[in-house]
Amino acid sequence: AVVTLVVPIAVGGGMDTIGRAVAERLQERLKQPVVVENRVGAGGVVGVDYVAKATPDGRTLLLMDISAVLHKWLHRSVPFDVTEDFAPIAQVATTPLLLFAHPSLPVADVKELIAYAKANPGKLSVGTPGVGTPHHLAAAMLNTASGIDITHVPYRGTAPALNDLLGGQIPLIWATPNVVIQLVEAGKVKPLATASLRRIVLLPNVPTVAENALPGFNVGVWFGIAAPVRTPRDVVERLGKEIGEITKLPDVQKRLSALGYDLAFAGSESLRDLIAADHKRYGTVIREAGIAPN
Repeated sequence: AVVTLVVPIAVGGGMDTIGRAVAERLQERLKQPVVVENRVGAGGVVGVDYVAKATPDGRTLLLMDISAVLHKWLHRSVPFDVTEDFAPIAQVATTPLLLFAHPSLPVADVKELIAYAKANPGKLSVGTPGVGTPHHLAAAMLNTASGIDITHVPYRGTAPALNDLLGGQIPLIWATPNVVIQLVEAGKVKPLATASLRRIVLLPNVPTVAENALPGFNVGVWFGIAAPVRTPRDVVERLGKEIGEITKLPDVQKRLSALGYDLAFAGSESLRDLIAADHKRYGTVIREAGIAPN
């Protein structure tokens, strides 16, 4: 029997690469075909919903990311309940979000940025890859937590936002490190802060927002594997065990760390708790920021 791993975004790009790396290794370990199917539409809702309603026999799996917990707060009608309709199997990877500045901006970290924003109200703007992305939430949380007003500028993806940062049209962007790291080394972009609770290995001198200015500040991007809710426990356990082994393989680590992903395995219960906690936490953030569902 074929196992299908549904990736709710288009072919190419980081999430798709994670899906393919896991599927290839899972196929070897299960000794049965594992195919990746890109089911796109409605910003990821279509693929997630397809798995929510699939037969719970362990043959249809979802590569889920943090956006799955945001859909309910961002769309008026979402056909699934992320906390009730899935059997979480395992978290496989995380990637941090960082705040990057144009080198001309006269601040070295978030503490200085907050002071500068207060002294120059209405002057600053920040680019993200779009409304409702974790990047947008990080921007909203920074404003809310520090009482500043940096204007959010949504782009169609990170590349155009980065181009405008490099061109000096915008002073700040939120981005994952993989797209920007070469530019940091070249001195074209200045990293100000990491949004997750720990500093990242690629940029060990860049402080976290939490340690530098706003304790408890934490926005991280995670990726996990989930099945439809009534998938048998033994199937979930077996898949979880195999995925745990896959995340330890040096070639998988090498392939994904080059793209800025940290392989971070966590079991079924941990992923269940993460989904529930993030769903609740970001729901609050989205309402406080006045982001209306469309």
